[in-house]
Amino acid sequence: MKLSRPARRASLVVHVAASASWLGLTLGLLALGVTATTTGSARTVEASVRAMKLFADWLLLPVAFLTLLSGLVLSLGTPWGLARHRWVYTKFWLTLATTTATVFALRPGVNSAVTAVAAGEPLPDAGDVLFGPIVSLSAYVFMTVISILKPWGLTLRGRKLRASACKPVDSGRARQTS
Repeated sequence: MKLSRPARRASLVVHVAASASWLGLTLGLLALGVTATTTGSARTVEASVRAMKLFADWLLLPVAFLTLLSGLVLSLGTPWGLARHRWVYTKFWLTLATTTATVFALRPGVNSAVTAVAAGEPLPDAGDVLFGPIVSLSAYVFMTVISILKPWGLTLRGRKLRASACKPVDSGRARQTS
């Protein structure tokens, strides 16, 4: 399946906007996490973790799924393919891993921090509000870099597809030009 030029451009705009939003949300989560762990004010800690919960519950997952879906549409609808180039394949698996980590690690960690702080207890573990955003931010910056540089070349499947597309010239039928 190949996307038409307008569909490809629209998908690319959606993908870049969603990816940039995901990166921005993660920067916001990191800023709030740093604030929650470094402040001496219980009110500031509570406000920070509640804001993190709001971001994680309402914004992060829709943006993550939009990034994943638009990336799949682009990879399957353009010559880049999903498993032809190592950088595309790497981005797909990293996006899937960070989306999964958001669901099963980041959100539960933020929720436990909110529960503890709302009960009047101190922040239970700084890692609950810092590690997720740090790991995510590192992954997103790495994915941005490989999107721009497009390193590593073709996968084995990509090399096979390219070889099958380049049919050898039949030497008996080739014309001599002088």
